[in-house]
Amino acid sequence: MFIPTLVLWLLSASPEAPVTPPVPVEAPPPVMPADVPPLTEAVRVLLRLTIDSGGEVSQVEVQESGGTAFDRAAMAAALRWRFEPARQGEEPLEVRVDVPVMFEPVASSPVVEVEVEEPAPPPKPEPPAFSTTVRGQSAAPPPVAVGDFHITVGQLADVPRNSATDLMLLAPGVMLANHGGEGHAETVYLRGFDAGEGKDVEIRLDGVPLNEVSNAHGHGYADTYFIIPELVQSLRVTEGPYDPSQGDFGVAGTVEYQLGLEQRGITASASYGSFASRRLSLVWGPPESTAATFVGVLLRQGHGFGPNRAYANAGLMAQTELRLGPETKLRLFGASYGARYGSAGVVRETDVVDARLPCEPDADSQFFCLYDPNQGGASQRYMASVELTSRLERGGRFVQQAFAIARQMRSRENFTGFLQDTPPIGEAQRGDNTEQSYQGTTVGLRGRYTPGLTWWGQPQPVELGYVARYDNVHTRARRLRDKGGAPYATVFDNQVRVTNLGAYLSLRGAPLEWLTLRGGVRVDTFLFGVEDLNRPAEDRQGARIPEESVEAYGFFASPRASAEVRLTPRLTWLTSAGLGARSSDAAGLSDAEFAPYARVTSGETGLGWRWGDGPSSLELRSAVFATRVSQDLVFSETTGRNQPIGPSQRLGAFGSARFQWEQHLDVQASLAWARATQPLPGASSWRLWDGAVLPYIPQVLGRVDASWRGTATVARQPVGWSVALGHSAIGPKPLPLDRYSESIFLFDVAARARWRAVELGLSVENLLDARWRESEFNYVSNFRGPDAPASLLATRHFSAGAPRTVRGTLTVYLDLQEDRP
Repeated sequence: MFIPTLVLWLLSASPEAPVTPPVPVEAPPPVMPADVPPLTEAVRVLLRLTIDSGGEVSQVEVQESGGTAFDRAAMAAALRWRFEPARQGEEPLEVRVDVPVMFEPVASSPVVEVEVEEPAPPPKPEPPAFSTTVRGQSAAPPPVAVGDFHITVGQLADVPRNSATDLMLLAPGVMLANHGGEGHAETVYLRGFDAGEGKDVEIRLDGVPLNEVSNAHGHGYADTYFIIPELVQSLRVTEGPYDPSQGDFGVAGTVEYQLGLEQRGITASASYGSFASRRLSLVWGPPESTAATFVGVLLRQGHGFGPNRAYANAGLMAQTELRLGPETKLRLFGASYGARYGSAGVVRETDVVDARLPCEPDADSQFFCLYDPNQGGASQRYMASVELTSRLERGGRFVQQAFAIARQMRSRENFTGFLQDTPPIGEAQRGDNTEQSYQGTTVGLRGRYTPGLTWWGQPQPVELGYVARYDNVHTRARRLRDKGGAPYATVFDNQVRVTNLGAYLSLRGAPLEWLTLRGGVRVDTFLFGVEDLNRPAEDRQGARIPEESVEAYGFFASPRASAEVRLTPRLTWLTSAGLGARSSDAAGLSDAEFAPYARVTSGETGLGWRWGDGPSSLELRSAVFATRVSQDLVFSETTGRNQPIGPSQRLGAFGSARFQWEQHLDVQASLAWARATQPLPGASSWRLWDGAVLPYIPQVLGRVDASWRGTATVARQPVGWSVALGHSAIGPKPLPLDRYSESIFLFDVAARARWRAVELGLSVENLLDARWRESEFNYVSNFRGPDAPASLLATRHFSAGAPRTVRGTLTVYLDLQEDRP
């Protein structure tokens, strides 16, 4: 006989709202193993269960073994348990719990020969009692690599940020730069890659892909400026191609924004700051709904911190979650966005030092000046998504998503002044200002299926997924006259149609108590159709139609695997390896070509340690990695976009730490180092250190985000307050011709105070008012004028970073839930 004692500690539920713990509905006790001798003392098995939002036990892991036979008996019983799920308000939660199961010996008694009546049937065992203590946050899936970060924004939302893109800085080794203006997509530096505006990093919004194929500004361009920061609940940043679900552009990694609004009711916020910056946001979460239902509106406008830097944009995002039954839910999402912005472009450092720019001669005016006022851009976006999630028998799940995007953008930039144009005989240079435009639609389907298989009494997480995506876009680049801005030459003009079909299989198993294996494979196919609308009107054979059709096909298979070794209950060693790919830019393909891919091979190994899973916790991670790419891209000033340079390689390491104490202190810090080189011809793949250093990629990146919250009593009234700090440290970036940029150190601070429904806030970005260069280059240019002789001497060019910026904010919380009778 045995007596099971089950005590649950919820390791994952949000601390910000009351949580109803899971309630056992059916909990049959385990069966005493038949092949063990009679017990003389109690045997304890500690299980870690994952209880999904439907109340099913979807995963069982042994944390402390009581012996193989007892482990199997406890796990077999746990798989049959059912619960009313944990809930936060009305929203069911998936949680992880630790459950100790006790097997106790039967009490012995003297044997006596007595006549007894036939014993009555034993009473049916009662379900065990459960006691719970709420701690932590909702369970995240296990990481596929040390560099796989499931980041809950939480309290770190207090740190000053201009857009949702800035939330990427919560992952180690990430740096952002923007030379195009307030509204232009950020350049992302990740894991030793200059990922451009998306060429080497896959970016998704709740499963919807944001990378744009064959964009005139750059293949893979991904603009996240339309995402409203208040609606971002968490991010998953997977550094490296280690998860089978990662698709096209996942070379340096994948970033997925996950939306949600915990605050119910209406929150209205208005801010005003330096350079006439104005921001108005309004978000609403109906009190009777879950965090997945919300509406948000964001308006931004400002003059910018220098000439030709004004901007204005507006966006709306809305989502609703509908319950179609106890096992099925439907999410409907829509977004609309429009933006217009100016850009100062780049300036030559020598002209700034010599005060030659067309601004006031003082140092600050020259630093923030410009050459060409005909730079900037505009964009529009309309987006919709429908997601159906069904929970199947035996813990299985099926998720089906359909999405559609309509997108338009236009940008104008001038990197070289009067250098590229070959004017008609007798005429002066017309200028190098380049207009890049993109217009198109994307429609697609995504899905994943988890069958809920069980082998040897243990759930086996197996997932099948697919993606079907079709893009129909018009992409074009033209040169503009310096005077009047009229186009005078077409660089390229293409109508592109791309079909991407992909599928993946991933699985996870634990053959040993201390070892977990994960693996899978992904297959992608692409069919490209291009109408080149910029062919010559005649060739050697005579006159011809200035158009041409191109068809191409591509196929790539990418296996991925990882092994996790549990060294202690808190310390794990995780090693991961995988292949990834970047699809071809359709504009560069030939007819009937088997489309080449940029292939990436990457490996990583490192340690993770975690203490505490409740309101107070500390997590440490560190790893080393190596990556090799068959065809890399580097920015070219002559085209204003990235151009192929051949193979490249990376060697790097990172460390990160996040400490949370109750609901008071949240601190995250990271330090990353990476060396990116172009290997010597014929060099061994193992010689990752050798070769020419790739330009523009910083080797050392550091970041600290911290927020402290508390409550004070003022005039006998409770007043909530918070202070926050954000700090970025960026090491020198190598530039062409053996030059290096200067190091950058930036500090941002913020403070808030809330009394009842009113909150006042003050933020200061670039607290020390540093004069820093957001982007820096080294090349030949001619900004002296169309008649000036072009110099062949390369010199530094830069786009200025923002000076000290102060912003005050008034926020009003109208919590409709509290107002209900």
